[in-house]
Amino acid sequence: MSTALAKPQTRGLLAKRLQFHIVGALMFAVAERRKKACADFYRNYDSMKDFEEMRKAGVFQSAK
Repeated sequence: MSTALAKPQTRGLLAKRLQFHIVGALMFAVAERRKKACADFYRNYDSMKDFEEMRKAGVFQSAK
């Protein structure tokens, strides 16, 4: 009883692996930009000022 091993893929292997890693790198770059943008936004964010602006605009019905 002997089973033959499957032959390794050699044709197109580099292109397939590069495509996988390029997609991963692009997703990482987008995630890093989003994290930086969020950090920049919350660095100077004043929640009370934002609340007062929304209250004056009439967004909240229970707060006068």
